[in-house]
Amino acid sequence: MRRSISPLSLILLGAGVFLLVLTQLLVRYVEPRAKRTPTDVDSTTVFSGQGSYFDTGSVAEVDGQTLTITRHVLGDVAAGEDSGHAIWDVSTQIDSPKTLALGDPRKSLQWTTERWVTDRRTNLPVRCCEERPEFEGEAYLKFPFDVEKRTYSWWDSTLGATVPLEFEKVAKVDGHEGYRFVGRVEATPTGTRLVPGVLVGSSKGGQVLAEEWYSNARIELTVDQRTGRIMNALIAPKKTLRAPGSTTDAVTLLASEGLEFTDATRREQVALASDDGGRLELLGETAPLGGGVAGGLLAVVGAVLLIRGPRRGQHSTE
Repeated sequence: MRRSISPLSLILLGAGVFLLVLTQLLVRYVEPRAKRTPTDVDSTTVFSGQGSYFDTGSVAEVDGQTLTITRHVLGDVAAGEDSGHAIWDVSTQIDSPKTLALGDPRKSLQWTTERWVTDRRTNLPVRCCEERPEFEGEAYLKFPFDVEKRTYSWWDSTLGATVPLEFEKVAKVDGHEGYRFVGRVEATPTGTRLVPGVLVGSSKGGQVLAEEWYSNARIELTVDQRTGRIMNALIAPKKTLRAPGSTTDAVTLLASEGLEFTDATRREQVALASDDGGRLELLGETAPLGGGVAGGLLAVVGAVLLIRGPRRGQHSTE
C-alpha cells in the first residue's frame, strides 16, 4: 500500500504557511514602517479662552477678552521625500477679538513662523533642511509613537527651551483614552524690547530696553498613546514687561488662566488619533494575531491530512 497526496492537504498547508510568513512580515517590516510621522500634514488647531492683553492703540491693558491662538501646520512633502524626514512649516498667531476680525496674521497680537524638521520614527529634531529655530526635546507638535508613562521634554517656543512634562494620569477626551502630561514654566526672562521708559515706570527718560518675562502656570497635554497625537491641550501663558533690573512686572502684554483646544479642534484630533491608531493596531496586533492563529490551524490541519492521507493498494504482476 502507498499513500496518495490529497490536494486539499497541500492547499491548507500552503495557506497556513503563507499566513504565518505574512504575520511575521507585518510585525517585523510593515507595522514598524507605518509608525512614521507623515510628511503630507495639513492641519489647523485652535486654542481659545479668556484673558487680557496690551492694546497698543489705547496704550492700556484690556481685560476679560476672548484670546485665540491659531496654529497651521503644512508639510513640505517634496523636501520631506528628498530628505527622508518630516518637514513641517508652522504658522502661529495670537489674536484678540479686534485683530481676529481683520483676518491678517500680520496684524495679530503675535505672529511667528517656524520650520520643524524631525526624524519620522523617533520624533527627535534633525539639523537640516532650513530648520528654524533650532529646537530640542522629544515632543512639540506631537509626541513619539507608543507614548510611555514617564516624563517627556517638551519644547516651548516662547521660552526657547524644553519643559519637563510629567505623566499625571490616564484621561479621556471625547470618550477616547489618552495619557495626560502636565508641567509649568516659572517666570523667566526671554529677551528685551525697546519701549518708552514711562511705560514700564523707569526713571530714565526716553527709550529703554525693557525686559520681557514669560511664565506658564499650567501646561496640560492629553496624548493618544499609540500615535503620540495631542488630542487636547491647555496652557496658561503670561508675558510681561519689566523695567531694566526690576523684580516686578510693569506691563502685562498677554495673560490667560486657560487657553484650550476648541471643541471642533478636539473632535478633529480625537478622530485622527482614532483612525491612525486603528490602522496601527490592525497592522501590529489584530492582523498578526488573527493571521497567526488562522495560519497555525491551517498548517496543522494540512499537515495532519498530508500525513494521514488515503492509502491505495499496490498491484503486483507475476
